[in-house]
Amino acid sequence: MSETAASIASFWDAFAASFDEEADHGLRDPGVRAAWAQRLRSWMPASPADVLDLGCGTGSLSLVLAEQGHRPVGVDLAPLMVGQARRKLTAAGFDALMLVGDASNPPAEAGSSFDVILSRHLLWTLPDPEEALRRWIGLLRPGGRLVLIEGRWASAEPGEDQSYAVGSESLPWMGGVEAERLLAALRPLVETARVEPLPDPALWGRTVHDERYAVVAFA
Repeated sequence: MSETAASIASFWDAFAASFDEEADHGLRDPGVRAAWAQRLRSWMPASPADVLDLGCGTGSLSLVLAEQGHRPVGVDLAPLMVGQARRKLTAAGFDALMLVGDASNPPAEAGSSFDVILSRHLLWTLPDPEEALRRWIGLLRPGGRLVLIEGRWASAEPGEDQSYAVGSESLPWMGGVEAERLLAALRPLVETARVEPLPDPALWGRTVHDERYAVVAFA
């Protein structure tokens, strides 16, 4: 693991114990959970689908997908986050694979063929997000889809003050990526892509004033 990757993993591990306290992270509030469940259902193909959840964190979205009849595989760089995800899925009765690894270049153990690749608020953390997108598309089955939940945050995200991790000053999409910029990166790689704005406070547990959206792209 590179120095930058180790620093990033350490950063997120420090938040593992409290990560789910954020409404959209832990999905503990029934209204927030229901809002995400509805969105995920609208973005997914018919179940059961094989879904690679990249930057899975504590596994909240993977759990919702499993509850909806899908087969999620999670990958995250932070071991303590992955530990939380494993416990969360196991406690709910699901035998889902949750792996420690680089989401930008998923480990072979995760698999090589998926119906859906899902990521939420991950691209800004990657040293080469456009190369990651190319890799991910290569893991999709014919007709498969990318579901990228992203945004450009007006308020500072971890890393905006350059203290995020060693090497983070060179991250090209630090603080998020605008929908049009992400679409421009995707257009040469996919057949179609659409943007769905996500301003609904029910998704975040609060009112948001910055750009939040999902891109659904088909290979």
